[in-house]
Amino acid sequence: MTSADLGDRRELLNRLERYYDAVPRSDARVEDFGPLSLFIREGQGWPFYARPALGWSGEVSAADVNRVRSRQRELGVPESFEWVAETAPALRAAVEQAGLAVHGHPLMVLGPDVSAPAVPEVVGGAVVRSVSPDDPVLPSALAVAHLAFAEPGTDVGAAGLTELARTVRDRAGDGSVERMKARIQAGLTCVAAAVTDGVALCAGQHQPVGAVSEIVGVGTLPTARRRGLAQAVTAALVADARSRGVETVFLSASDDAVARIYARLGFRTVGTALIAEPFEQRLV
Repeated sequence: MTSADLGDRRELLNRLERYYDAVPRSDARVEDFGPLSLFIREGQGWPFYARPALGWSGEVSAADVNRVRSRQRELGVPESFEWVAETAPALRAAVEQAGLAVHGHPLMVLGPDVSAPAVPEVVGGAVVRSVSPDDPVLPSALAVAHLAFAEPGTDVGAAGLTELARTVRDRAGDGSVERMKARIQAGLTCVAAAVTDGVALCAGQHQPVGAVSEIVGVGTLPTARRRGLAQAVTAALVADARSRGVETVFLSASDDAVARIYARLGFRTVGTALIAEPFEQRLV
C-alpha cells in the first residue's frame, strides 16, 4: 500500500469516526469519560454504547473502561462498547483487561468512486421498495430483523410468516413503529424492504448524516433466505442514499459469509468494527 493509499484510508476512517460521533446525537446525550464517550438515549428506543471520544489520541486503560461500565450499570443500560480496530488500536487490550468479550465484523465501504448497484423491482417473488412513514408494511419491516438476528447466518432457518406475524403482534404498542415514523419523516432514517402480500420478508435501514450514511439492520426472514432479498434491499438503500447526496455508504457485515454478499455490490473491506460486552451479556 502506497503512502497516498494510506493517507486516503486514514481520511476515510476519520470520516467514519466523525459519523459515528454524530449519528447518535439526534436521540442521545453524551457523557464525557476522558478517552471515552458514553451515548445515553433520551426516552425510549435502542440503547446506545460507549466509544472512543472523537479526536482522542492519548492512552486508554481498563480503569477508564470500568468507569464507563459502572455508569452503564447505574443507568441500567447494556455494558456495550463499539469502535474501529484500526482507529483505536489500544482500546481492545483495555476492554479485555476489564473482562469484556470482544467480537469483530468486517467494516465495508462503498465509496463515491463506485457506481450504485442496480435495484431490481422484483426479486425472489418480492417487490423491493422504500417504506414510507404510513406504509402498512412498516411494522413487519421492523419486526423481521428480530427474527433474522435470532437465527444468524445465511442458511435457510426455521422462523417464517407465522413467527413474523406473532412478533408484529407482540411489538404492537411498544412505540417502535411511532419512533421510526418520526425518524423517517425527519430524514434521519430510510427503510427499504422486499415485500410479498403486504409483508416484509427482508428489510434494512440507512441513517444519513451529511455525505455519509451507514446501512444497518438488514435482515431476512429465515425461511426466505437464499433468494437474493438482502442484496436487493441493500441496493435499494444505496440508491436512496445516493439520491440524498450521500457519497460514502458503509456497513458492518456480521461475518465473512455476509461480507461476500456485500462485496458483490461493490463494497470493500477497509477495517474491522469491534463490539465489546460482558461475556454473560453476549450469551443472552
